[in-house]
Amino acid sequence: MSAPATGRGGTVPAMTATVSAPGRPLSSAVVVLSTVVAVISLGVGALLAVAGAAGYAAGAWVSPEPLSPGLIGAAMVGVAPGLLTLGRAGTWEEVRSLYLPLVVVMVGLSAVTLLNAGSLRVAVGGPLFLVLFSLGWVPVVGALALASVGCLAAQYRGPAAGPSRTGPVPVPVPVPAWSRPLLAVLGSGWLGIGAGLLLLPGFWSAFVPWTVNRADAQGLGVWALSLGVGVLASLAEDDLGRSRPALRAVPAVAVACGLLLAVRASDVAWGSGGAVSLLTLLGGLLVTGVTGQLLLARAGREGAGRAVPGKPRGEAGPDA
Repeated sequence: MSAPATGRGGTVPAMTATVSAPGRPLSSAVVVLSTVVAVISLGVGALLAVAGAAGYAAGAWVSPEPLSPGLIGAAMVGVAPGLLTLGRAGTWEEVRSLYLPLVVVMVGLSAVTLLNAGSLRVAVGGPLFLVLFSLGWVPVVGALALASVGCLAAQYRGPAAGPSRTGPVPVPVPVPAWSRPLLAVLGSGWLGIGAGLLLLPGFWSAFVPWTVNRADAQGLGVWALSLGVGVLASLAEDDLGRSRPALRAVPAVAVACGLLLAVRASDVAWGSGGAVSLLTLLGGLLVTGVTGQLLLARAGREGAGRAVPGKPRGEAGPDA
């Protein structure tokens, strides 16, 4: 970093430097796959969510109630806008708190589909549309799971740092100290519930405040697990700027799932501990995302205010 400039105002920290790229260059494969998943998620997720809201279980497997496939669809719709913004990032560090949960979802849903192959619509029959939907679900989810892992491997096979450049050094925006214990509890809550539903669906499905079968419990568990991974990954980054895509995704997921729960309120046992826990965890996602974006916006305004008028950010003024 260049030496600090001094003048009548004292020492002014230098804002420019000749540095390597501020992280591992983002692989184009990660961006392409994220875009493909986002587009598919918008279409398929909207179908599942709208059908669930209307009272129809339109998932790839047979479900006793429409709420479970509807919530899976709502989560798909909610995360899609965040995935579409990954192409704006320049480094892997800026996207991994959202891409790693994507890998968890794709691999997890593929595993759940195979483990519950006997419950698939294509195996048990039913309306033609659902049979065809189930028939397409299996290869698409499997292919995306393999591609997500392959793109992750390609990302780490690439160069660890970009070429040197001169310009503003990105200023980290740390996670506020007061929020770290809350984020740890939120992430651990989602992670624990997801692992329980995925690995022990027979036991943990009793805590879901509506009727679910094994496939429903494990499918919901995959999404809960991914949310826990995303929250804890953002906490580990300790930089709101690097977690920006995840901060866009989590409140959208919370709102989409909350709207579906409100529409299908009669299907939920609201007096149960499971319902209270679900609302608390969804509320935590909403508050986390909104608060993080507000803190980022404030940091941006403060950074702009410190810039010298008429000069690019990072250049000292005439008094330097």
